[in-house]
Amino acid sequence: MDHLFADVSMSLDGFITGPDAGAEHPLGVGGERLHQWVYGLASWRRRHGLPGGAVGPESDALEESFERAGAFLMGYGMYLSGSAAWGPRPPFRKPVFVLTHTPREPDVRAGGTTFLFVADGLENALARARDAAGMQDVSLTGGADVIQQAIRAGLLDELRLHIVPVLLGSGTRLFEHIGAEHVDWEAGRVSGASGTVHLTLRPPVHRRGGHRA
Repeated sequence: MDHLFADVSMSLDGFITGPDAGAEHPLGVGGERLHQWVYGLASWRRRHGLPGGAVGPESDALEESFERAGAFLMGYGMYLSGSAAWGPRPPFRKPVFVLTHTPREPDVRAGGTTFLFVADGLENALARARDAAGMQDVSLTGGADVIQQAIRAGLLDELRLHIVPVLLGSGTRLFEHIGAEHVDWEAGRVSGASGTVHLTLRPPVHRRGGHRA
């Protein structure tokens, strides 16, 4: 398989964080509203060492997203903003490759998560993530700039987009720097059990090609 997929929540007006995202507000001011649908799910709570939670299709889909990934890929900004919030035992439990301009030593956390820093570009980071993932897929967790890079380069095979019925007004837009070309995405799956609309999208075949056969 070794597909590259992104899994991200987005507001109705196209933002994946609120304004002023950073260490103090990892999701931006008000951005936690984008993830309220996740916090009560049994699969999310298990990964954070918490009991209980709602079971059903949304919980199963979230667990599937984690389990199908043999490695994760993210930008340095996301690592910086989320590092403290994830704590000593982050939910990834796999290698996480972080794009950066400055090499540094790995950040080893409990539970199997190790952040590895790659300073020679997205394609090299993806190649290392694929080697680590083996026959599993690679999850591109964000932020927006890295997802945009992957789309422009034709590397993204699948986008799991969760459209939350809120308007943030400002923040970080997911599709702000994609370019002027019209791209018709293919909808593979649509659901909306909690009021959040879950879309599984794939770019046209001619835009893909980052994965190995």
